[in-house]
Amino acid sequence: MKSLLIKLVANALAIWFAGWFVSGIDLADGASAGTRAKTIIFVALIFGIVNAIIKPIVKLLSLPLFVLTLGLITFVINALMLWLTEAISNKLDLDFHIDGFGAALLGALVIGLVSWFLSMILDRD
Repeated sequence: MKSLLIKLVANALAIWFAGWFVSGIDLADGASAGTRAKTIIFVALIFGIVNAIIKPIVKLLSLPLFVLTLGLITFVINALMLWLTEAISNKLDLDFHIDGFGAALLGALVIGLVSWFLSMILDRD
């Protein structure tokens, strides 16, 4: 349970950082701090669920592409998972928007790096 909460916090901070760093990712712009925090937490939760359920299936189905591209297809899959998170968030009326595939690709890279770094720092027993 503690590990799951740490991953949620790391994903939330990584998504917040990506929204700040990548110009094509908008997270509750113009909203109050409480609304913005709620949006970021719910988007992080959706992103975690998408990565836990859908991403392994997509990776399995695209196994030949992993071999062909020497693993570089991972960046595209991560961007597609972020785009799927945006689509689900929009269906749930969360204010999270991505402007194009380039922003999704850069955002997925930033989220992956920041989340990995924060998980290493926060997951110390």
